Amino acid sequence: MGAESQQKLTPLQTRVAREIVAMVRRENRRAGEHLPEAVLSEQIGTSRSPIQAALRHLLSLGVVQQDANRGFFLAKDARDWDQVAAMYSSQPDDPLYLAIAEERHAGRLPDEVSEAELMRHFKVARSTLRKILARISEEGWIRQRVGHRWTFQSMIDSPEAYEESFLFRQAIEPICFLGSSFRYDPAQLVALRREQQAIVDGGYETMTVIELFESNSRFHEMVAEWSNNRFILHSVRRVNRLRRLVEYKQPAKRSARRRQAQEHIGILDAIAKHDLLLAASLMRAHLDDARQDTVHGEALPPSLP
Repeated sequence: MGAESQQKLTPLQTRVAREIVAMVRRENRRAGEHLPEAVLSEQIGTSRSPIQAALRHLLSLGVVQQDANRGFFLAKDARDWDQVAAMYSSQPDDPLYLAIAEERHAGRLPDEVSEAELMRHFKVARSTLRKILARISEEGWIRQRVGHRWTFQSMIDSPEAYEESFLFRQAIEPICFLGSSFRYDPAQLVALRREQQAIVDGGYETMTVIELFESNSRFHEMVAEWSNNRFILHSVRRVNRLRRLVEYKQPAKRSARRRQAQEHIGILDAIAKHDLLLAASLMRAHLDDARQDTVHGEALPPSLP
């Protein structure tokens, strides 16, 4: 029943349902807790209509219950949402977006391609294709040329490219703490620390690959946001988008994710103590450890997909 229900959701409704599942798991919510539609709408950034559709879908899966007068509530603790989380992890993004990324990684798409060729290759309408190409262009791994032709840009498609991305991050992310504009939000810091502690306390064993990556990504982007430097934030987000294309396909190194979460907590504690020099030093060491583990360890195969 769950698979049939999921197929009936629109792409937007599916994304909203995925966001709700991620939020419940991230915050370790308990059965009986309220899921206010207005709050979810603000957090996810969409109208109430797709929120309601997503909640009804989760109701059909048995993890949410509805009170006719008070709205939707959790029917199960977050730790009992593993099956639902796995369902959404099997398709973490728009299918066409993922298909283009996979075909490009596999070398089945040339450096330059026309919209007509892509439409034939993926059997989609031009309007559907253009929406995805606009997103990919914004993320920086394709560029529009004259007419209806497009050129693919550099991606993280080899261990060498991955190492370059880490070296770039080591140059950029520690600087977040050193600018005069750095301001952290105490409430966000507490929430972020709670999320990382949940990973250390056992989440690293039960969370999906996608949940672990998104938690890692959220930490780094939040720190970049606290820098109040638009160029740093843009750079960190762009690298994370490129990492996502690769890391969604990789097996989880769960012990490494636990260690990374512990390092995240150390950085957050340094921020809370207003020791920003220490935070910058810990961030640089954290990224270097991740580089060594990912590029020179066994996290990546000799040739990426």
